Amino acid sequence: MAEGFARARKEKDIEIVSAGIEATRVHPLAGKVMSEAGVDISGHKSKAIGDLKSVDFDVVVTLCDAAAESCPALPGHPAQVHWNFPDPANATGDEEAILSAFRESRDAIHKLVNDLFDHGYLAALIEARRSTDTILNAISDGIIAHDLDRRIFYFNKAAEKITGYSAGEAMNHDCHDVFPGNFCGGNCVFCDGSSVAPQSGKQEIQITTKSGEQRRVEMVRSQMIDWAGRKVGVLVSFRDLTREHELAKRAGEPVHFSGIVGRDKTMLEVFELIRQVADTNFPVLIHGESGTGKELVAAAIHNESPRSGRLFVPVNCGALPEGLLESELFGHVKGAFTGAIRDKKGRFELADGGTIFLDEIGDISPAMQVKLMRVLQEGTFERVGSENTVKVDARIISATNKDLSREIAAGRFREDLYYRLDVVPIQLPPLRERRNDIPLLLENVLQRILRDTGRTGVKVSPEALDVMMSYDWPGNVRELQNWIQFSLVKCRGNLIMPEHLPPGRSVSRGVLPDIVKHRRRLDMEAISDALRQTNGNKLEAARVLGVSRATLYRFLDDSIAEGEQDKGPLEVKDRS
Repeated sequence: MAEGFARARKEKDIEIVSAGIEATRVHPLAGKVMSEAGVDISGHKSKAIGDLKSVDFDVVVTLCDAAAESCPALPGHPAQVHWNFPDPANATGDEEAILSAFRESRDAIHKLVNDLFDHGYLAALIEARRSTDTILNAISDGIIAHDLDRRIFYFNKAAEKITGYSAGEAMNHDCHDVFPGNFCGGNCVFCDGSSVAPQSGKQEIQITTKSGEQRRVEMVRSQMIDWAGRKVGVLVSFRDLTREHELAKRAGEPVHFSGIVGRDKTMLEVFELIRQVADTNFPVLIHGESGTGKELVAAAIHNESPRSGRLFVPVNCGALPEGLLESELFGHVKGAFTGAIRDKKGRFELADGGTIFLDEIGDISPAMQVKLMRVLQEGTFERVGSENTVKVDARIISATNKDLSREIAAGRFREDLYYRLDVVPIQLPPLRERRNDIPLLLENVLQRILRDTGRTGVKVSPEALDVMMSYDWPGNVRELQNWIQFSLVKCRGNLIMPEHLPPGRSVSRGVLPDIVKHRRRLDMEAISDALRQTNGNKLEAARVLGVSRATLYRFLDDSIAEGEQDKGPLEVKDRS
């Protein structure tokens, strides 16, 4: 009836389509009451709402709750009007009573259709929709929206520019089919086939554009709710951070990457390698001293990968005896050994579809090395006490603080296993080789501990920072964390002084009271870089380096006295 009245107006440049919950012919009484009004709809056959998913409407009018609930999220997300009529076909009584209900609906619909056209409502709705499109296409953030079936129904100009895909290639397609490897990086509930819209969230991910280029984007995900409060889809806004990351890398600015903190050029190179290797399934072997953050790097690789929606399962291989390690890795069946009172899945099964992290891999026995080789080659194993073969798809990341080439030479580690594990090596520098990261790490650790303990306002004095900058940190970042925790116990005020630091360690590890030798631990390359960044402003350079201006001046004075001053940037006029 609504379509009949709208068509009877013969409006120019307006296309009118109607659809029912199901494809069906016109109800005989609807045809009768419309003919009374001079409009013939007897030959009309209604389409089904589900058949309209590919049509780009400006305005959608739903006439009853059932139609509104069945109406899909349509391309372009058109303006929607809800009239909410009772279905006259559901009226009770004799034919005349039902006919009266149809006439009542007809007259009300006729008035609303005329109001829609005559009072400017339709023009306003169309203009509002087009204005929204203009705004969303003018912003630099990409906007993508999809329904609960992952079917994309909105894709703005910035999304086209950032991803390289046109709206025509994306609209009405499953987002997993449009973006190889999944736009979300595999980190949403829809990746598991769920139709439940995820809660809002924000994350940084790496995407692959249509041309194959890797781009870093910050993505904000929000639920879409309809007029009745139902979840109908997901809205994603994202901005391209690729250039910002590149500039930060070149400038050596502080970087927080997937839970890891660092601005030293060696750490920036590690961050870049994590991004590059995350999209692959190649085994990774992380080399580094104890306390350098090898598990953080492994977790970052997992979190940046398409496997991030599944489990990250860490195992400390050096902390478990061989018999227990085999059960821990591969699981066991009931009765396999004393204490095996039920079947138990191993860590490899738990990591199926995700990532398993084998820490201290250099400590496993030759027998376990053979069993691990099989998992790497075939992806299969047997639980302890079972003859049934289990197959898993788990990415393997391992780590060691040992020199495995020496272990191979000594016959303690299999060479073939080493080359299976070390497909992509990542070398983590010890803290003494990234000394300029100490102020940044110190502040990050301090603020985290203060949040956890409820304390506020505590700072580290320049004198205490000088001691920390001089220390060799054999325990690396883990030892730095211990120092801060100890200092907060000792310091009852708001300023951590040298006397609040752990006793005895500065002497045993060679932190010299001689201030001249202490300053020599600042490296000239870092100072040169800091002065370049600050255009010769020594006060700003000291802040970049995380030391006091007096500390920097004393170092420069000592360097001049020893004839070691860099003739380039260190001769810049003092603008402090």
